[in-house]
Amino acid sequence: MKASIRLIHWNDREAAERAERLRALGYAVNDAPPNGPTLLKELAQEPPAALVIDLSRLPSQGRDVGVSLRQRKATRDLPLVFVGGEPEKVAQIRALLPDAVYTEWEAIAKTLPEAIAHPPENPVALDSVFATYAGKPLAEKLGIRPGAAAGLVRPPAGFVEQLGQLPAGTRLSEAPVPDPAFDVTVWFVRSTIELEAEINKMAAALKRGSLWIAWQKTPRARSGGQRARAPRSVPGQQHVRNLGLAAGLVDYKVCSIDETWTALCFTRRGTKG
Repeated sequence: MKASIRLIHWNDREAAERAERLRALGYAVNDAPPNGPTLLKELAQEPPAALVIDLSRLPSQGRDVGVSLRQRKATRDLPLVFVGGEPEKVAQIRALLPDAVYTEWEAIAKTLPEAIAHPPENPVALDSVFATYAGKPLAEKLGIRPGAAAGLVRPPAGFVEQLGQLPAGTRLSEAPVPDPAFDVTVWFVRSTIELEAEINKMAAALKRGSLWIAWQKTPRARSGGQRARAPRSVPGQQHVRNLGLAAGLVDYKVCSIDETWTALCFTRRGTKG
């Protein structure tokens, strides 16, 4: 029986090419687009022989997948093989996940069977995916890079000041919907009614870049206690995700903005990378 490989890549065309390379080496490959919790559930129920994560596009998302898997008992021992990526970013991921295998596509024929044969004995398990953002400025966590155009939809009072010093050349403005010129848009949602009424309009306006949908945490979650079920008037993470998916978006990152706000990052399906 062929060893099963789950390939994670953020570009459909390149994923298909990488999958064919792995199949030529004798593996059974699943290269379906990754989809948040659905991916984690899939891997827990039917663990592959190894997870191959391409870092050439959206390396922070590949890192977050690895961290999430190490948090869960059912997937903690899964061999992680990170392929490619810029050396500086790969080094940051290696510092968080030293038990993973790091390689290049040219060497995958040798490194992948070695990773499968020698799964991690004492894998690192970070307390939270948010640990990967510890110490980072808020603008960086939101993906606001030098020269980026960022838009805010109904931000709370003081949020611009909370962002602090922005990267060089950043253009920040408020708008009612995502603008095609924006690389990053952050939409602050105050209620489930608002989210349900406007998600399709927001999704339709998102032609490029990413859209953060931010909602308010429940009081118990803010205080650090056990997370309470959100009241119907306040959207929760799964409801935000479901509405985004139904509107043609796909989420790929979560961010705790502060003690009050949490956000999911979406892009239009098929446009990542």
